[in-house]
Amino acid sequence: MNLKRKKELASRTLGLGKGRIVFVKSRLEDIKEAITKQDIRDLLSDKAILIKELKGKKKTPRKKSSSTGNIRKNIKKRKRVYIVLTRKLRKYASELKKQGKVSKEEVEKIRKKIKNRAFKSKAHLKEHIEGAK
Repeated sequence: MNLKRKKELASRTLGLGKGRIVFVKSRLEDIKEAITKQDIRDLLSDKAILIKELKGKKKTPRKKSSSTGNIRKNIKKRKRVYIVLTRKLRKYASELKKQGKVSKEEVEKIRKKIKNRAFKSKAHLKEHIEGAK
């Protein structure tokens, strides 16, 4: 009696490999008559079909290691604020240089101070420039 198809059906129904499914010899006639997944589940509950235990390391659940390529992090808000302010101040300094209100050397000094976060806002930078004159 070939029960290969029944074993495949049982493996799909129970979510196991075919090697783990064992049919009880005395109940082979009942197993042969089973044609639906529900029949297989009933046979399992009646102990006509047995499931072998896992061997070796497969018993222990494995940790899933996270790969670095899939990490998504938001840029900190503080950094975003710094970038926006720095760009605004540098643009203002370059405009003053184009207009001829500030010399090249003074612009370099201002840019260093911008990098060191010496100015809290554009108004603060304006005050500094007017105070220097």
